[in-house]
Amino acid sequence: MLIFANNMKNINYKNSENKKLNGKEILLGICGGIAAYKVPSLIRKLKSLGANITCILTENGAKFVTPLTLQTLSNNRVYEDMFDRDIWEVEHVALAKKADIIVVVPATADIISRLSYGRAEELLSCVVLASKAPILICPAMNENMWNHSATQENIGRLKRFGYNIINPEKGKLACDDEGIGRLADLEKIVSEICNIIG
Repeated sequence: MLIFANNMKNINYKNSENKKLNGKEILLGICGGIAAYKVPSLIRKLKSLGANITCILTENGAKFVTPLTLQTLSNNRVYEDMFDRDIWEVEHVALAKKADIIVVVPATADIISRLSYGRAEELLSCVVLASKAPILICPAMNENMWNHSATQENIGRLKRFGYNIINPEKGKLACDDEGIGRLADLEKIVSEICNIIG
């Protein structure tokens, strides 16, 4: 009986540990990079911690991962169009208000540039600008693009805005080069999300 009770204590402890994001609203902004194929795995990891996931898929992001895949895994509608007439809410404001954190993954050089200059010409950048939630940027791109002075200047500007950045990692890139530019390990991204809001 004592052994059973101890086992139950361990199970309860593990369950509470595994739900450290319970009830948290995580908004994933998915951009057009090959690393977008890793986002379904990220959704599963975050959901296993109790988070509710809503996805904003950019036009280019949809070329790498489908809305149906994201909707099936998140159990939520996937948002793509800022001017969707099926919804009465002002989407970018409604999504911005409900988010506990916005995670841009993969963050391309293009979205990094747009966010660093406060541009708001599509749904994702509008939501980021309209939100008071913490922002986590997870870049992934070719090494030369990452190391370009323009990208580094844009990253510096985002840091000054208070955005959180997880630098890309070194490894084999989609172009077959070895270098810095790979999306950070998913466990590292999950850990950072937990550190920020967990």
